[in-house]
Amino acid sequence: MAGERFASIWDAISDTPEEAANMRLRSKLMASLAERVKGWEVSQAEAGRRLGLTQPRVNDLLKGKIDKFSLDALVNASARAHFRIEFILEEEDDAAMA
Repeated sequence: MAGERFASIWDAISDTPEEAANMRLRSKLMASLAERVKGWEVSQAEAGRRLGLTQPRVNDLLKGKIDKFSLDALVNASARAHFRIEFILEEEDDAAMA
C-alpha cells in the first residue's frame, strides 16, 4: 500500500468502494447540516426540534460522529433543514464494465 493514492480519505480507510461512497455522501451531508445548525445560533435542543433529532443526536452531528448516522437519517434531517438535495451519478473513469 506504500505510495498508493486515493481520491479521498474515505477511499483510503474504507474496506470497499461501496462503503467509501456511502461515507463520502454522509460526510458531505453532516458538514452541511453542522454548518446550518451553527448558523441558526440556537440551542442544540431547538436545532433537534427543527431537524427531527434529539439533542444528543445533534451533539453527535456537531462532533462529526459519522458512525452514528445512516445516509437515510441525514437525508431526512437535510430536508427538514430546508436543503434541496440533488443527486448526480457519474461513471468512474476506470469503470468501463462489459
